[in-house]
Amino acid sequence: MESGGKVTVNTACPRDCYDGCGISVVLRDGEISRVAGNPDHPSNRGPLCGKCSAAYNGAWRDENSRLLFPMRRTGAKGGGAFERITWDEALDEVASRLQGIVDAHGAGSIHHTHYTGTCSMIAGGFPGRFFDHLGATEIDPDTVCNKAGHVAWDYVFGSSVNGFDPRTAAGSNCILVWGANPSACAPHVDRYWLRESKAKVIVIDPVRHETAANADLHLQVRPGSDAALAFAMAHVIERDGLIDRGYIRDHVLGYDDVSPAIADCTPQWGEECTGVPAADIERAARLYAEGPSVMWLGQGLQRQTGGGNIFRACTMLPAFTGNIGKPGTGAYYLNDTYGIGARRGASPRFEADDASDDADAPPQTVSQMDVPQLLQDPDTIRAYMVWNCNPLASNPAQALTRRGLSRDDLFTVVVDCFMTDTARYADIVLPAASFLEFDDLCANYFQLMIGPQVKCTEPMGEALPNQEIFRRLARKMGFTAPALFKDDQAMIDAMLEKCGAGVTWEELKENGWAYLSEEPMVLWADGDFATPSGRIEIASESARADGLPLTPRPDADQQPESGSFRLLSPADKHLMNSSHGNDAHVRTMMGDAHVAIHPEDARENGIGSGDRVTLSNSGGDISFTAQVDDIVPRGTLLTHKSRWPMWEPSGANVNLLHVPQKSDMGQSTSVHSTEVSITKP
Repeated sequence: MESGGKVTVNTACPRDCYDGCGISVVLRDGEISRVAGNPDHPSNRGPLCGKCSAAYNGAWRDENSRLLFPMRRTGAKGGGAFERITWDEALDEVASRLQGIVDAHGAGSIHHTHYTGTCSMIAGGFPGRFFDHLGATEIDPDTVCNKAGHVAWDYVFGSSVNGFDPRTAAGSNCILVWGANPSACAPHVDRYWLRESKAKVIVIDPVRHETAANADLHLQVRPGSDAALAFAMAHVIERDGLIDRGYIRDHVLGYDDVSPAIADCTPQWGEECTGVPAADIERAARLYAEGPSVMWLGQGLQRQTGGGNIFRACTMLPAFTGNIGKPGTGAYYLNDTYGIGARRGASPRFEADDASDDADAPPQTVSQMDVPQLLQDPDTIRAYMVWNCNPLASNPAQALTRRGLSRDDLFTVVVDCFMTDTARYADIVLPAASFLEFDDLCANYFQLMIGPQVKCTEPMGEALPNQEIFRRLARKMGFTAPALFKDDQAMIDAMLEKCGAGVTWEELKENGWAYLSEEPMVLWADGDFATPSGRIEIASESARADGLPLTPRPDADQQPESGSFRLLSPADKHLMNSSHGNDAHVRTMMGDAHVAIHPEDARENGIGSGDRVTLSNSGGDISFTAQVDDIVPRGTLLTHKSRWPMWEPSGANVNLLHVPQKSDMGQSTSVHSTEVSITKP
């Protein structure tokens, strides 16, 4: 759109966020003047969230903040001393070193790690083609975030990424948000979809965050007791005759297997296990069961040792009440919007116009929870390739990880827009283009819509999009598979044709977004689930074959012993994982790192608001400013994740304390089961 010498470009935010916002980039004389929200976009209806508005007009457009040229390390690892080199020099060295490792040690000793530094489809997926073709070991990205929930829902529903269309909630009488904090992680979903709903909103969370405080009912559950709460709610639903027996008969497997356990889980028992008053358990159960209701399970809910069991327990509620597959109902973890539109279920690693020439064997994978220790072993990891993530800020066992990255015999390559903590340990740093500098597609994982990521300006310096970096590296290594050299526009056009939105690239750029369908989609309406039985499997033989119980269990974690506290470290409303943590304005908004402690716990430990306190466990010691607040229950501490260590006084963030214990399913993180002591120096 052009007006008076000013050009406005519609594009999309590719960050790891439920909102999927539309962006309007204002250009003057061909240069970016301002990055703002699209006032016509249905998700954000105008202004961007504070963190993106600050960073997109700050560090992302600041040549002094961005990586501009390929660089080679010249000093000690971690010292940040690099020299500029050409792309040919950089890629020649990377290709030569990788080939040497393949010849001497095998491709499996090359490990690549990635996550959601960008969620645009090509830049976020295409590099995986290179590593699959190479035969490298993939460090499973979801094991640092949400793998337990995915595995659990695969057992129950056959898919963890086919949730509900948020538009269908217009017909809901109840919205249950369990273990998610939209006020921090989905501010526009919180402000519009949730607060404007006519439905009763129930929030279940140990933290009384902003979404919980605004809810009609907040159940402040003790950490680790969510499965017990689900069983107590199921007890009320069964006791009060709110079970949908017809739906169970036609679509559910395992009700009879789990019913005896439910009978024992009274609301009074639930109160003892969870700390939630029995009357609130009863009220929440009835509101949900009477429906129509939608249920949103947040990713934070399954980041505990029993996270998979918790997710399986929660699925009993929609299964036994029939709150799924009908208007106004649904159960949501994540939506694979592209896969839903293409009617193929979960998308492959990256689907373009022809997957037939991309037929490499599935990659060998390892858990992020194992990587800190594996990095100590030269026989296991000879090369560490990092793209779309900053492990030193986001991963567990920070001190051990730093020690591993310091190995002189470890060849480390980092592809990023910024000099992250991790990049400072790289041998070769490759500058990535930002979302403002190349075309791509975005597929939101909440709203069933796609958006255009539109090139608004040339890349800064010599930066290149992720996919172009790996196309060039593939050529340097002599690879010839056509899938490694696909053209961006051809991939975009093919994806648009397959996703079912019915728009061309030019039409998508003009409008700024497209829903998969004009009318709300009712997912699972056919009652056909991708499980072995074709039903919702509350009783799962697949789970039992994997060494897990046949059905979920009414478990609750033991409370910490005297002197220990459960430490929760969810997302900060000013960060997106670690994205934006280097922006000066964002750091000012965040302020110093705080830890919240319940008033009674603070009194017993002689702690007052503003005191400096030290949190300690086997991972190390780190200081915070105390905040005395009943935002958390007794025995629980709260701080926030993903601050960049290089900007912290101690050179570390809370992941120093994240001991990498695995969840019950998926070899995933149990970060919210971390226990620490708290002392005043």
